[in-house]
Amino acid sequence: MVSHKEFVGAGKTPGLQVWRIENLDLKPVPKALHGSFYTGDAYLLLFTTSAPSYNIHMWLGDECSQDESGAVAIFATQLDDFLGGGPVQYREVQNFESNTLVGYFRSGIKYQKGGVASGFQHVVTNDMNVKRLLHIKGRRAIRATEVDMSWSNFNKGDCFIIDLGKDVYQWCGSQCNRFERLKAYQVAIDIRDNERKGRAKLHMVEEGEEPAAVIEALGPKSTISPGTDDEKVDTSNRKKGALYMISDASGAMKVSAVAPSSPFKQAMLSAEECYILDNGVDRNIFVWKGPKANMSERKAAMSAGQQFIKDKGYSNKTQIQVLPAGAETTLFKQFFIDWKDKDETTGPSKAYTIGRIAKVEQVPFDASTLHSDKAMAAQHGMVDDGKGKVQIWRVENGAMAPVDPSAYGHFYGGDCYLILYSYRLGGREQHIIYTWQGLRCSQDELAASAFLTVKLDDSMGGSPVQVRVTQGQEPPHLMSLFAGKPMIIHSGGTSSKGGQSQTSSTRLFHIRQSSSRATRAVEVEASASSLNTNDVFVLKSPKAVFVWRGMGASDEEMAAAKHVVGFLGGSAAQVSERKEPDDFWSALGGKKDYQTSKSLQNVVRLPRLFGCSNKTGRLAVEEVPGDFNQSDLATDDVMILDTWDQIFLWVGNDANAVERNGAPKIAKDYVDSDPSGRRGLPITTIKQGAEPPTFAGWFQAWDPKMWETDPLARVFGRV
Repeated sequence: MVSHKEFVGAGKTPGLQVWRIENLDLKPVPKALHGSFYTGDAYLLLFTTSAPSYNIHMWLGDECSQDESGAVAIFATQLDDFLGGGPVQYREVQNFESNTLVGYFRSGIKYQKGGVASGFQHVVTNDMNVKRLLHIKGRRAIRATEVDMSWSNFNKGDCFIIDLGKDVYQWCGSQCNRFERLKAYQVAIDIRDNERKGRAKLHMVEEGEEPAAVIEALGPKSTISPGTDDEKVDTSNRKKGALYMISDASGAMKVSAVAPSSPFKQAMLSAEECYILDNGVDRNIFVWKGPKANMSERKAAMSAGQQFIKDKGYSNKTQIQVLPAGAETTLFKQFFIDWKDKDETTGPSKAYTIGRIAKVEQVPFDASTLHSDKAMAAQHGMVDDGKGKVQIWRVENGAMAPVDPSAYGHFYGGDCYLILYSYRLGGREQHIIYTWQGLRCSQDELAASAFLTVKLDDSMGGSPVQVRVTQGQEPPHLMSLFAGKPMIIHSGGTSSKGGQSQTSSTRLFHIRQSSSRATRAVEVEASASSLNTNDVFVLKSPKAVFVWRGMGASDEEMAAAKHVVGFLGGSAAQVSERKEPDDFWSALGGKKDYQTSKSLQNVVRLPRLFGCSNKTGRLAVEEVPGDFNQSDLATDDVMILDTWDQIFLWVGNDANAVERNGAPKIAKDYVDSDPSGRRGLPITTIKQGAEPPTFAGWFQAWDPKMWETDPLARVFGRV
């Protein structure tokens, strides 16, 4: 194995290491200059988590030479070898970097003119004889590109940094908005603190109010051009993928089609082979390395991806990710309808935010600490212990009909319901409106439920949190509202008087406890294939009632079964898994295969944050890169937070009507177009300043007072 002297310290401690290709060798870049790239150069980056797991990135500047791009590819392969073939590898091209790479640099990426060949060095100096102009682009992924010192490069829609060494001026076009100013200021702070060691002074300059020093540096001011629309990839083809197998069985690398379009099945990936997942329309190519594939195929993975891009005629800006089995990224896994990580069983997995690394301990549920432990509240979806005030209405003839409290907890698939939950938090009364929509309700009832929710919300001053719930996707908190009894969901029918349809003579209810210990009993198809070794089932046939206990079931699930039996009537016979009598199987129509793997609940799906903005003239969605925090919630946008088993819509106070009205459809389309096939998730709408802990807990160190001061004023106060 070839080992470079620079690899000796590679991956030894968590964090980022950066090298530049200089004279076809590796030269480390000082930490203070990480995130600054010369456009004439190539770079190798290694990010190490505390797990440890590794990401290797080769970054290519627009003007880097063929020799440099070849050298960085060789070093990337050698570093991958040195770290045992386990890292995920990324090919990055200037201006089209992955969100993973952009996420390492919270104050943005800076592109500087020149490179090694022109004698430009990565040296931290206190040199004050700097004179450059940086064009700042992007609301989430920030890029600062060095352009010629000329007024002709300015426009009214963006921010620019005029860097004169001792003085750093941030120039704001008359059409740029507050959030862009904020992000540009973070770049300016980074220049002062890291490049100048804190010895420069920052100045904010509005278009038309330029001081003499700026005019002197740039010459007489000419006409400033209007703002330009940010270049956006056409989103209509997003999320489309094709799957190919690559093999060298014939002696030469050969590519053969496996499936023409996503979603794929995980079984399509054989451990003996390598595959290319082609998402070229979204400028992404993934190369998956089977653990038992031969060494030459595994080592040629990156070059196979590059050849594939050429053969397909894709843009040379296309990103490539090389993934060893077991280190698949979220972006890759989303193309598979049935992706299971090792030890995962069916059902929605959880997202975990703390640490954001491979295996994260689940926070045990303790209702007494809900208000103080926001991370736990978020992970379990609980704002409190469910002991507040509950009111329920059924949607009937376009109006709200109160449900008799004795029937609370029973939900019928032919109905829609509004559940108003009131509780106290921090001395203030808080409200949640759950809109529960049955899978067999009419279009009219669906529309009426949405309209009545808005009406109820308006009547309460617009302060409640709204949660839209589709039958079968109930969040843990909703399940906990029924005084210790399970929530019972009937597959069809209605609870309106005289409207009940005839129930089936054989019924099967699936009882499962959530991570917060609330239970739900859901009517499922009366077939043996519906069983699951982790849970309890109640079966009622014309002749008998059975309570079936799976090997992984809990005592709480057995206790909940008594409530279901009490509702169905009759006395139940208890049946243990693998000791079933013949009449149990005959009531289910005979034995069939069912889910038998134990649920270990240790799968990590990273939560994802997106901004919905029409600042460019059309409604666009952009992901926030890296570890997001509260300050990434743009107050002039609507944000989507995806925690895998539910979606949050956060509405900023300054969001405009187009964003407010368009975002719910975007959230629904986002779920419906998910390549993994997720459907019908709860969508929770939250207003800025009224965030419940189930939302706030996904953000480390949430500050409820943050919205009381203007974000720009807050940053200036820190400067």
